[in-house]
Amino acid sequence: VQPVESGGGLVQAGGSLRLSCTAPGRTFTINTMGWYRQAPGKQRDLVASITSGGGMTTYVDSVKGRFTISRDNRKNTLYLQMNSLKPEDTAVYYCNTLLRSISWGQGTQVTVSS
Repeated sequence: VQPVESGGGLVQAGGSLRLSCTAPGRTFTINTMGWYRQAPGKQRDLVASITSGGGMTTYVDSVKGRFTISRDNRKNTLYLQMNSLKPEDTAVYYCNTLLRSISWGQGTQVTVSS
């Protein structure tokens, strides 16, 4: 079963979006989860991660202070609040475990215009 990502869209620079990802039950609740993104012609990179209990988060430097990852284990849902968006944030965003151990979903497109 694949995760299902949603919440992407077209937004102007400086705007905000909130992404959601619903993933399979037990796989979701016991794993550190991450948001990944892939821009055209580039590899798929980890953007942010959160431990199974939500107590620890990590971010790549380029999104620190702008993005916030969170999770609701009761709903098997992962979130990414993205503020102060920049054109370089344009990509397809995916969720997966930190080890990329589940099938990739379709992702959700985020496009930031300048």
